[in-house]
Amino acid sequence: QVQLVESGGGLVQAGGSLRLSCAASGSMFSINVMGWYRQAPGKQRELVATVTGYGNTNYAGSVKGRFTISRDSAKKTVYLQMNSLKPEDTAVYYCYAVINFRDYWGQGTQVTVSS
Repeated sequence: QVQLVESGGGLVQAGGSLRLSCAASGSMFSINVMGWYRQAPGKQRELVATVTGYGNTNYAGSVKGRFTISRDSAKKTVYLQMNSLKPEDTAVYYCYAVINFRDYWGQGTQVTVSS
């Protein structure tokens, strides 16, 4: 059984920073992709950033230059460093992973940015 456990969400003022973490546990032959999606009220879930097992990264245009995705293979953990946060970044952030060629989702963590 594979589980994704997220942490690091919270309330922050505009211009501030947060660091999200997502740790994978369970039986894993390979981690193909790990990343983050987010969903704001009334909007569709959208990709924020992903990183592959080879280290290739992909970012949404709205977060480029502000967010950084990274991974720690030993800890089976992916991080999202979020700087210069804006109110429009407010959303539930979901960890996503492709592990053993199957899709997994975390439970979501709330990020609220006040103006």
